[in-house]
Amino acid sequence: MHKATDLVVTPMGLLFRGRRFPCSLGRGGVISAKAKREGDGATPAGVHRLVGMLYRPDRITRPADWALPIGPSDLWSDDPRDVDYNLMVRAPHRFSHELLRRADPMYDLVILTDWNWPQAEPGRGSAIFLHQWRRPGAPTAGCVAVSRRDLHWIAPRITHQTRLVIRP
Repeated sequence: MHKATDLVVTPMGLLFRGRRFPCSLGRGGVISAKAKREGDGATPAGVHRLVGMLYRPDRITRPADWALPIGPSDLWSDDPRDVDYNLMVRAPHRFSHELLRRADPMYDLVILTDWNWPQAEPGRGSAIFLHQWRRPGAPTAGCVAVSRRDLHWIAPRITHQTRLVIRP
């Protein structure tokens, strides 16, 4: 089911390149992709392609040559009524959204997955990222989160073949 280059979420943590990293998942637990809904706090099971990497250039150096900077007006639409639902958008934005340039360091480095992307089905959930956790064991809103140190080790080792595999 998975390849040696994959990031694999297991009950024992996130496995990648022969290493195991403690990780946090959504407060709603891991659920089937069919059951995933916007705002449920759940992490969708499945094999997710990694489609981008974003970083805060005012806080960290570029983690990989393909990483894109997060600017002051960058947002992520989480409003199912928005034509740009589950896409990066810019402020001002009249629909509900999440700030990518946060005051805390949680999104200083973000790895984007293809969950409900690029043709998002409204209400199926948005913004399933790999990012820095708030603290060890603290649940996410549905993302996969690891320590800052571990995320910075993982990011430059991701290739175009790497996928995020989340087992049910």
